[in-house]
Amino acid sequence: MTSPGIDFRKQTLPRVPSEMQGFRFRSATRVQRSFLTSMEKRALLWLAERTPRSMNSDHLTILGFLAQGMAGVCYALARGDRDWLLAVIGFLALNWLGDSLDGTLARVRQKQRPRYGFYVDHMVDSIGSLALMGGLAWSGYMHPYVAIALLIAFLLLSIQSYLATYTLGQFELSCWNFGPTELRILLGIGNLALFRWPFVLRAHYRLFDIGGIVGSAGMSLMLIYFTVRNTRRLYREERLS
Repeated sequence: MTSPGIDFRKQTLPRVPSEMQGFRFRSATRVQRSFLTSMEKRALLWLAERTPRSMNSDHLTILGFLAQGMAGVCYALARGDRDWLLAVIGFLALNWLGDSLDGTLARVRQKQRPRYGFYVDHMVDSIGSLALMGGLAWSGYMHPYVAIALLIAFLLLSIQSYLATYTLGQFELSCWNFGPTELRILLGIGNLALFRWPFVLRAHYRLFDIGGIVGSAGMSLMLIYFTVRNTRRLYREERLS
């Protein structure tokens, strides 16, 4: 079994095809400092070491994508029966499993495809987020405009992250100690809270509208902060004489 202390950065990467010989790909340094990072890494390594050999990273990526899409479908169904909110929590858990374990499994088995994995994973995440926010917008628990604002903020923050990965060689998986895992947990807790408090502040506002506005504002602040920080860094590193 793989030791939790294994240094994945020293693994041999796939050879670049002949038609790409003029292109040099450099794997970005992965940075994750969320609240649950240490616990999550141990859990993922434990799971990766026990994953059947018949299952590979592509299977897990597909699982994560389908689960996120089904979470959106269940949100839409919750418009007629709020018990579907419980199903959303289950699909969020499956989304975490597929989305988080696929890369760990590739590194444990030394079957990495860094360009393929980076591209596919983040395209899948973007499409899955559209499905999830679409379901929320249809659910009646969140105003469609709030869901759209959340989606736009998420996609802009994602674009910032991808551009920073390319220009700085550093891929940050979390922002201000919050990562995808923490967000899934908050969303799951919010689903449970909807059973008791679908409306708050003297029943004038939907709980998820308040949460969505706070989330959009938080991601917007992150976007501004990281954009300014990275722009300043790049300006200093490429200062014109």
